[in-house]
Amino acid sequence: MRAFLAAALFGAAVAFSAAAQDAARGADLAAHRCANCHGADGRSQTEGIPSLAGQPPLFIVTQMILFREGLRQVPAMLAFAQGLPDREIEDLAAYYASLPPGPPDDRRARDPALFAAGQALIGPRNCAVCHMPTLAGREQVPRIAGQREDFLARTMAEYRDGLRVGADSQMNGAVMGLTDAQIAALAHYLSQRE
Repeated sequence: MRAFLAAALFGAAVAFSAAAQDAARGADLAAHRCANCHGADGRSQTEGIPSLAGQPPLFIVTQMILFREGLRQVPAMLAFAQGLPDREIEDLAAYYASLPPGPPDDRRARDPALFAAGQALIGPRNCAVCHMPTLAGREQVPRIAGQREDFLARTMAEYRDGLRVGADSQMNGAVMGLTDAQIAALAHYLSQRE
């Protein structure tokens, strides 16, 4: 399984870097298939649904391939991604990467104490190593700055509790041992970053 996944992702990366992606085609596809959940501008207004605006294109390509191949189990995405051609995945990735990132309209006001508690955890957890100092992500690593707070908290708890496994186990280790309060603080801090 790991060899298959590695080959599929390597092939996607090569194809993505070599292909001429069409963000306009991706915009049309997103308007018809993605906007209801992920927002018309790529900024999710729906609890628990991530924003895609400004995500690295390779991250989107990787996730869509994992959904399409049934290696990542999110029921709503499995139905959408099943049989989706590489070209359409690449076009969607180009479109979402071209959008300016930003917080959702319903982002709650900054809580200074919670923000400071989350900020204190970023360094010891080495978040900037993979997600970059700006937390904007790179390549197959997602942008977490300005992401929905509820989505971040749920995702980190799932990694911590072994309920979510990514393409590698780095996130499982990064959040190991965090309390619910620490996860809430990290999610608040990250959601307030832009």
